[in-house]
Amino acid sequence: MPRVLTALIRFLKREDGPTAVEYAVMLALIVVVCIAAIATLGNNSNSTFSYVGSTVKPRATGS
Repeated sequence: MPRVLTALIRFLKREDGPTAVEYAVMLALIVVVCIAAIATLGNNSNSTFSYVGSTVKPRATGS
Protein backbone atom coordinates (compact mmCIF):
# COMPACT_ATOMS: atom_id res chain seq x y z
CA MET A 1 0.00 0.00 0.00
CA PRO A 2 2.79 2.52 0.69
CA ARG A 3 4.12 1.97 -2.85
CA VAL A 4 0.74 2.86 -4.35
CA LEU A 5 0.49 5.93 -2.15
CA THR A 6 3.98 7.14 -3.06
CA ALA A 7 3.29 6.52 -6.75
CA LEU A 8 0.08 8.53 -6.48
CA ILE A 9 1.86 11.41 -4.74
CA ARG A 10 4.63 11.35 -7.34
CA PHE A 11 2.02 11.42 -10.13
CA LEU A 12 0.24 14.40 -8.59
CA LYS A 13 3.49 16.35 -8.14
CA ARG A 14 4.61 15.93 -11.74
CA GLU A 15 3.94 18.87 -14.04
CA ASP A 16 3.79 16.95 -17.31
CA GLY A 17 0.02 16.46 -17.13
CA PRO A 18 -0.99 20.11 -16.72
CA THR A 19 1.45 21.14 -19.44
CA ALA A 20 -0.15 18.70 -21.88
CA VAL A 21 -3.60 19.97 -20.94
CA GLU A 22 -2.50 23.57 -21.48
CA TYR A 23 -1.17 22.71 -24.92
CA ALA A 24 -4.42 20.94 -25.79
CA VAL A 25 -6.46 23.98 -24.74
CA MET A 26 -4.24 26.31 -26.78
CA LEU A 27 -4.53 24.03 -29.80
CA ALA A 28 -8.31 23.94 -29.47
CA LEU A 29 -8.47 27.74 -29.30
CA ILE A 30 -6.25 28.07 -32.36
CA VAL A 31 -8.47 25.64 -34.29
CA VAL A 32 -11.61 27.59 -33.32
CA VAL A 33 -10.05 30.88 -34.44
CA CYS A 34 -8.92 29.34 -37.75
CA ILE A 35 -12.37 27.92 -38.45
CA ALA A 36 -14.01 31.26 -37.67
CA ALA A 37 -11.54 33.11 -39.92
CA ILE A 38 -12.05 30.68 -42.80
CA ALA A 39 -15.84 30.88 -42.47
CA THR A 40 -15.76 34.69 -42.46
CA LEU A 41 -13.41 34.80 -45.43
CA GLY A 42 -15.64 32.36 -47.32
CA ASN A 43 -18.76 34.43 -46.67
CA ASN A 44 -17.05 37.66 -47.69
CA SER A 45 -15.65 36.19 -50.90
CA ASN A 46 -19.01 34.62 -51.74
CA SER A 47 -20.81 37.94 -51.41
CA THR A 48 -18.09 39.71 -53.43
CA PHE A 49 -18.30 37.21 -56.30
CA SER A 50 -22.10 37.34 -56.22
CA TYR A 51 -22.00 41.13 -56.47
CA VAL A 52 -19.50 41.08 -59.33
CA GLY A 53 -21.45 38.37 -61.12
CA SER A 54 -24.69 40.31 -60.91
CA THR A 55 -23.05 43.60 -61.94
CA VAL A 56 -21.25 42.32 -65.03
CA LYS A 57 -23.60 42.15 -67.98
CA PRO A 58 -23.12 39.41 -70.52
CA ARG A 59 -22.15 40.47 -73.97
CA ALA A 60 -24.77 40.16 -76.68
CA THR A 61 -23.96 37.39 -79.13
CA GLY A 62 -24.83 37.34 -82.80
CA SER A 63 -24.79 40.12 -85.32
